[in-house]
Amino acid sequence: MKKSIRRKLDARKRRTMKRINKANWNGQSPMLACPSVQYELAKKTQAIAAGGIGVAQQMVRQLGIADSINHGCPVFKFHMPYSEADHVLNIAFNLFAGGTCLEHLELRRTDEAYLDALGAQRIPDPTTAGDFCRRFSEGQVQKLMDVLHEPRLKVWQQQPDSFFDLAIIEGDGTMVETCGEKKQDIGMNYKRQWGYHPLVITLANTREVLYLANRAGNRPSHENAAGYFDRSVSLCRKAGFRKIRLRGDTDFSQTKHLDRWHSDQVDFVFGMDAMLNLVEIAENRPKSAWDELKRKPKPSTKPKKTRAKRPNYKERFVVEKKYKNKILEQEFVAEFNYTPTACKQVYRMVVLRKQVKVMKGQQKLFDDTPYFFYITNLPKNVTPQKVVAESNSRCDQENIIAQGKAMGALSAPLNDLVSNWAYMVMAMLAWNLKCWMSLSLRESGNAMAREKRRVQKQRLLRMDFSTFRQSVIQIPAQILTSGRRLIYRILTWTPSLEILFCLHDSVNRPLRT
Repeated sequence: MKKSIRRKLDARKRRTMKRINKANWNGQSPMLACPSVQYELAKKTQAIAAGGIGVAQQMVRQLGIADSINHGCPVFKFHMPYSEADHVLNIAFNLFAGGTCLEHLELRRTDEAYLDALGAQRIPDPTTAGDFCRRFSEGQVQKLMDVLHEPRLKVWQQQPDSFFDLAIIEGDGTMVETCGEKKQDIGMNYKRQWGYHPLVITLANTREVLYLANRAGNRPSHENAAGYFDRSVSLCRKAGFRKIRLRGDTDFSQTKHLDRWHSDQVDFVFGMDAMLNLVEIAENRPKSAWDELKRKPKPSTKPKKTRAKRPNYKERFVVEKKYKNKILEQEFVAEFNYTPTACKQVYRMVVLRKQVKVMKGQQKLFDDTPYFFYITNLPKNVTPQKVVAESNSRCDQENIIAQGKAMGALSAPLNDLVSNWAYMVMAMLAWNLKCWMSLSLRESGNAMAREKRRVQKQRLLRMDFSTFRQSVIQIPAQILTSGRRLIYRILTWTPSLEILFCLHDSVNRPLRT
């Protein structure tokens, strides 16, 4: 970051902090004075709300994403005037700029400042974007997902050596509901929800979406999961990861593939259904085989304050209405060797026994002891407690899926399964761009600066998409053209401006090869 920019940021920060300091109150009350407002229209000045989108554009250019899409996933015979990358990036940038659906593209294409910021004369309207998605076949959607691995590998190559110690690949299915009655291949699940049931494969290390496969709404979660797991393993091996681990819930413990993954030196931790034979084995385990499971408290970055805890109003309501209430008292873990019917190898079966008290109002009904099983090929030095924690940490993938729905990527705006599949892949590129921008933050400078950047990188990776968009992308900026340069002149100060300028510097540097 330039020293002049650093001085300006520090001056803006001091001025803002002084203004909001309680000690500098000027006596104004009420604060929201609602003064007389007058609107005027600027003659020449152009500005956009999403000033951080320029960094996303720089990353697209740095990684060669547009060229990869145009050459690796041809859809058009002629580019008149739009290319494949124009359409894909148009849908992704729409979500960055604040849109949540195809119709919001109309707002983007009629915003002159937005067009100037993208360096475009015009961009596709919602109808044209939808027509582009309908041109895709299943094979072309697969090609689109594969060509997006080229920039992904470039981003991974910039990471430190410790990044390649272990790749954790997770799979899960989710329901994308729709009220449309004329959408081809929709189905109804066991909850009587209509829609599609896409499979999502993610990399837990970086929260990236590696593969996304759309399916009818009544398909099982594990359908085609093994094939996408294999493709993800090949991708991570190509990138140079030294160890690879697969994780999934009970629907993904496809025992006919376990021996093959084990022979390929792929670790796995999958949930297993509490089948009668497994429950019988667990119940016959001696008392000495069980160890109490003590959960680690969640780490808190906030300073401890000595104040009384607020009452649990939800618990009060359940007791008052005499709803059936399950209260966890204790947890115990044990393990035994087990060979599934479709396997020849012997694997570790870790069992979690919960001691649950079932209440109705103030009255205790009975005690319950449900069992949860986890099959794994992790070595013996990984304790059963750690296996349970490893499986439970998979729940973060549900947060990634929830982010995809909240940002409008996991939705079904079109009329058939394949076109909606294509839209989901293009829209989830916005999420992956957010992850790649976070990973691109360089850890340079002295020890203190490197640690600061490392913390900022992790914070960006863990950040919700809406928070990332508000912090890094939705920053008002004036758009200026000077010679062959496009200048984003930031019009306000926010605490995240330092990260924006650091990202700008990072994506302007040449990539390591």
